[in-house]
Amino acid sequence: MQRKPRLLIIEDEPAIRAGLIDVFVYHGYAVESAADGADGLARAKRGNFDLILLDVMLPSVDGFTICGELRRSDPDLPIMMLTAKTNDDDIIHGLALGADDYVGKPFSVAQLVLRVQAVLRRARPALLNDAQLRLLGGISIDTRNLNASIHGIDTHFTRREMEVLQYLGANAERPVSREELLHKVWGYGREMEIETRTVDIHIAKLRRKIETDPKLPQCLLTVRGGGYRLLLTDA
Repeated sequence: MQRKPRLLIIEDEPAIRAGLIDVFVYHGYAVESAADGADGLARAKRGNFDLILLDVMLPSVDGFTICGELRRSDPDLPIMMLTAKTNDDDIIHGLALGADDYVGKPFSVAQLVLRVQAVLRRARPALLNDAQLRLLGGISIDTRNLNASIHGIDTHFTRREMEVLQYLGANAERPVSREELLHKVWGYGREMEIETRTVDIHIAKLRRKIETDPKLPQCLLTVRGGGYRLLLTDA
């Protein structure tokens, strides 16, 4: 018998927590839950879960702190954040800590299930064979160790940021659309109408790391009507 994927839901609102437990159990998941941050963090660290569904606003320990702690202990653990905060700074903060995606409240339960399934399909992927990604301007990124020295500054990338760079690098001859990135990197089906700024925020984060002037990008370009293109060097 195939092992059920193990899901931990950390959510303090009883009605939402109970509803999510019922939905994911119905869809074949082995589900555990926690109602506050401290208990959720402790369970997550000892539970060997396949994915953490994590609310931002929690008693005792907030979701941002939990995300950062879990990411340090397991760089590949899939984490999806549930948030009533739709301010870009809050979303960027969560993604910068290593969350794979965020889902804004109120949310469609059916779409949430599909997005969790997609993240699990893409979980712990193998990196591309090339250990170095060389960008225009002499920047060399170590794709296996998720870091680089950029303009004399040691720079670290999250796993998802590196996946975006790798996919763009593998298709550097053409622009890659936002929808294609959602499909190929995040694993969302093309038929899903995803309302998320995850791709845009990841692009903005990457530009702040690799560009001398993020407002005038030279490596990671926006192609009007086409998406994004990463410029590589042959050197």
